[in-house]
Amino acid sequence: MHPPNPPNPSNPSLATDLPAQSLDRLVVFFETLTEKSVADLSLIYAPDARFKDPFNDVKSCDAIAAIFKHMFVALEAPRFVVIERISQGQQCFLTWEFRFRFKNYQPTTEQVILGASHIVFNAQGLVSLHRDYWDAAEELYEKLPVVGSVMRWLKRRANT
Repeated sequence: MHPPNPPNPSNPSLATDLPAQSLDRLVVFFETLTEKSVADLSLIYAPDARFKDPFNDVKSCDAIAAIFKHMFVALEAPRFVVIERISQGQQCFLTWEFRFRFKNYQPTTEQVILGASHIVFNAQGLVSLHRDYWDAAEELYEKLPVVGSVMRWLKRRANT
């Protein structure tokens, strides 16, 4: 699936809808993301876009694409479900669920990570900043066998 071309901001009638159209394209892109469609990332992200999450901090469309390509190698059936979106001007905030299965640990159990993204669009309607916020300890590490028991013990100790 190829997302539509970004609107032309030099056309005043389209420029006012730029953030809404860009946000819609982004949500559709992530909710329908496949290993093959990662190649279309450059239709959504600026060439010098920055992506940051608890594990990565990269700057370039190619580097961002590499992260999503790796996601399909490392996980089984990864997919995003956008729950809420709030936008103002060239920025938006999304809350989402990331659903997947581990390939080697409980492969029949769907895992869910809850998170949020701060997105900034440039004047062309492309993503220039994508910052993900999610709790790696609670949402990921606690679900793993050995690391999970240590993380749960640390959490109990911190709460006493």
